Amino acid sequence: MADKEIIVPLLPLRGLLVYPTMVLHLDVGRDKSIQALEKAMVEDHLIFLTTQQDVTLDEPGEEDLYPIGTLTKVKQMLKLPNGTIRVLVEGLNRAEVSVFYDYETHYGAKIKIYEDDEEKDAEHQALMRTLLDYFEQYIKMSKKITSETFSSTADIEEPGRLADIIASHLPLKLKDKQEILETTNVKQRLSRVIEMIHNEKEVLHLEKKIGQRVKRSMERTQKEYYLREQMKAIQKELGDKEGKGGEVAKLTEKIEAAGMPEQVKTTALKELDRYEKVPASSAESSVIRNYIDWLVALPWSKSTKDDLNILKAEKVLNKDHYGLEKVKERVLEYLAVQQLTNSLKGPILCLAGPPGVGKTSLARSIATSLNRNFVRISLGGVRDESEIRGHRRTYVGAMPGRIIQGMKKAGTINPVFLLDEIDKMSNDFRGDPSAALLEVLDPEQNHNFSDHYIEEPYNLSNVMFIATANDLSTIPGPLRDRMEIITIAGYTEIEKLHIARDHLLIRQLENHGLQKSQLQVREDALIKIIRYYTREAGVRSLERQLASVCRKTAKIIVSGERKRVIVSEKNVEEFLGKTIFHYGQAEEEDQIGVATGLAYTAVGGDTLQIEVSLSPGKGKLVLTGKLGDVMKESAQAAFSFVRAKSEELHIDPDFNEKYDIHIHVPEGAVPKDGPSAGITMATALISALTNRPIRKEVGMTGEITLRGRVLPIGGLKEKSLAAHRAGITKIILPQDNEKDIDDIPESVRSDLQFVLVSHVDQVLEHALAGDIQ
Repeated sequence: MADKEIIVPLLPLRGLLVYPTMVLHLDVGRDKSIQALEKAMVEDHLIFLTTQQDVTLDEPGEEDLYPIGTLTKVKQMLKLPNGTIRVLVEGLNRAEVSVFYDYETHYGAKIKIYEDDEEKDAEHQALMRTLLDYFEQYIKMSKKITSETFSSTADIEEPGRLADIIASHLPLKLKDKQEILETTNVKQRLSRVIEMIHNEKEVLHLEKKIGQRVKRSMERTQKEYYLREQMKAIQKELGDKEGKGGEVAKLTEKIEAAGMPEQVKTTALKELDRYEKVPASSAESSVIRNYIDWLVALPWSKSTKDDLNILKAEKVLNKDHYGLEKVKERVLEYLAVQQLTNSLKGPILCLAGPPGVGKTSLARSIATSLNRNFVRISLGGVRDESEIRGHRRTYVGAMPGRIIQGMKKAGTINPVFLLDEIDKMSNDFRGDPSAALLEVLDPEQNHNFSDHYIEEPYNLSNVMFIATANDLSTIPGPLRDRMEIITIAGYTEIEKLHIARDHLLIRQLENHGLQKSQLQVREDALIKIIRYYTREAGVRSLERQLASVCRKTAKIIVSGERKRVIVSEKNVEEFLGKTIFHYGQAEEEDQIGVATGLAYTAVGGDTLQIEVSLSPGKGKLVLTGKLGDVMKESAQAAFSFVRAKSEELHIDPDFNEKYDIHIHVPEGAVPKDGPSAGITMATALISALTNRPIRKEVGMTGEITLRGRVLPIGGLKEKSLAAHRAGITKIILPQDNEKDIDDIPESVRSDLQFVLVSHVDQVLEHALAGDIQ
């Protein structure tokens, strides 16, 4: 409680405070502080000490000082040679500033003086006893305070003074000491000091534990170091090269022999030095060892010499694959330029086409023809960027990406590297692997490829990358732009016949342990198998059917029924059962409302019979056959065109109010979509409305506009093969597709008549039997 108010000089303290009853030496150097001391000495030796909140200020204001401080008595004052004054003060009472005075020469203040309540009850006694117990425990743990200090403290009977004295001995922050000074209630002050000394005891306990742990760790490390040095000395004396010393020596030899670039070699030797120093029991030891093993195992300079004999390469390619002239020509061009320049960077080819056309085996043949090592990685289902670029070495179980793994498997810096199923990659929250491939497949960047695990630049510019894809539309544009696309459309029946006779059948005979004399498959049987037991652009299913024939032949021969089997068109069903497929065949006679369209599917080309039926109604247009959005839109466009041109086509202008029109594409369970059925639907619709038949030998493909223009389509080669197979002799196609006719094999092209059209009127001239009146 505040008893009285007096006016005294004020001395601000920096980083220090004085409790009542404390005796303390202070060094005073600021002018105003010296003047305040001199003023106190002239009067009654009383001066008010309070602490600055910011110790950096030389001239603090009222707001920079704590309002509660200590009224003290100056006991002694001594001027030092350096101009400062050393003063001895004794704390008297807590006091609070009520009015602050900033005189020119010094600070002063009117202060309220607080006296501690001298009454003691049982709670006071309990708090004092607890505080002394804690203080004794603290002294024993700290060992920075002498036992004599505790003895002198234990004799204090005033509770408030006891709290102040003990607080002055604790290593508290200035803010906490000020809090004790500002606590005028004695019980609260005792409780707060007990709380603070308890916290200090906890801190000392933790310090002791940490110190013991560090000491044990240091002792163990020193012991291990001493033992390792002893082991080295013993191994040196015995000439023993086993253990880590010998291992490091072997690794050094491998690093020197690996042919690494200087930068990589420096890194490898640095990591080897770390490996030697790290204890073998440490987890880091195995991480470093794996990293060094990868650096040593990678090919940095070893290469195979290219066989640049073009004639030999052509012979190898022709032996392994029938047809595929474009791809073979591109490989031979590469060899020719390489022979002239001897410095061409590896090209990046992408073989695109349906399954089973030989994309992967062709890449293997290219490696054989170039005399290069071959390595293949499958990208199907890859959705993590680290699959391509590798993991950071900080992760558990980290390893390089598939590119670096492939190079290690190849063993040379110039292999043929196949990136299989590049269109089957996906992405998720772990990153986009197709984006990581951009650097791999860019000839301007891949000489400096960076893998997250290896961390050192790796040169991929000598690698011949070949990618395969079924569907180019799923490959991102930037990635597709870095590759040279070579489309393998599929094989004609003639090509399949040659492949089956010269490659597949020979391989299956060998796989099934049969001699050529034991099984003969005639050409007509092969054609029947191709037409009625397979539906594909490639030859994978064809090989499976031939394998089935071989299995049944093996059973016949082993059971002793016959010693030789001949398979002809007549007895194919004995081996393969009833025919599986019935390819769309040309109609036997001209039909009304039935047009033959040509379609492109994932397994090559096919024919579609588009049927139109009229029934009395109110102009409702019904579309069936599991059609996609594009084909539905083509049907609507054809319907609108016919309505607009009804008078010119001699059709009842009100037909849409008299008839319901049903357009159906058979095989309703098979999804069908694409922008090439417009003219077929229009022709079938006009045929049904004019009651004119459509020529049976005509197939057609092309998109239609509302004005009757015919737009270009894709997949002409595949569609032409399907038309030829179905017995169609005339194909109507858009004028803009004239350039694509050259891609059709000569054997097919010679049997077909191509009619180029730019408007539906031209289509009708060739498709409908008889002239339009």
